[in-house]
Amino acid sequence: MNGWIQIITGCLGTLGFSILFNNRGKKLVFATVGGLLSWAVFLLPEPLLPGEAVRYLLSAATITVYAEVLARLEKTPTTTFLVPSMIPLIPGGALYYTMNYALNKQWSQFAQQAFYTLQLALSLAVGIIAVTTVVRLLTVLRNKLKNREHYHQFHHSIK
Repeated sequence: MNGWIQIITGCLGTLGFSILFNNRGKKLVFATVGGLLSWAVFLLPEPLLPGEAVRYLLSAATITVYAEVLARLEKTPTTTFLVPSMIPLIPGGALYYTMNYALNKQWSQFAQQAFYTLQLALSLAVGIIAVTTVVRLLTVLRNKLKNREHYHQFHHSIK
């Protein structure tokens, strides 16, 4: 039951940020569903993948695919869906504890917590970058194939 409450709360938080990002209509719904999806993908594999960093990476990659697909379908920038959908994944608690240890000059706990927070942030970044890179490569390949096809069609029409 706790997992469902977290997923619904992540969805509602995403709704608020989607409104701040000025999303309207279908885009508001899609971005909000993205927040639900991001936290669900993070929580569901926990029994199989107990490491949070791996689940952050998996969730970020999934949400990036979701955002890239919707961006193409809705003819809008990927960030319209990606940024609000990532809101539940921001490691706010880890950031808070990192800063708390620093302010209280508890340097050994600060170092441990900072390393953990950095792992989570890098997992999010790697998930986004990996999917975005693959999408860009596929787009370049598709455009090259399309240009080659147009070249051959043009070349054959001249003969």
